[in-house]
Amino acid sequence: MENFLWGVWNGITAWPLLVAHVFGAWERFPVYNVTRNVGWYQFGFLLGAGSPFLGMMGRNAGAGRRGGGH
Repeated sequence: MENFLWGVWNGITAWPLLVAHVFGAWERFPVYNVTRNVGWYQFGFLLGAGSPFLGMMGRNAGAGRRGGGH
C-alpha cells in the first residue's frame, strides 16, 4: 500500500517536476523513483500522472454536451 501511495503522489507531482527539470531546477528531486520500481508503485504513478488530464477531458466533454442542446 505504501508503494501505491508513493506512486500516486509522485505521479501527481510529476508534471510540475518535469517542467522544473526542463528549466534546470530541482535536480535532486526525481520525476520517477526508480528505487520503488514495483507493480503497485507503477500503477499508482500512472493513476497520479493521468489524473490531471482525465479531469480536464471529462470537464470539456461535459461542457460540449450541455451546450449543444440549448
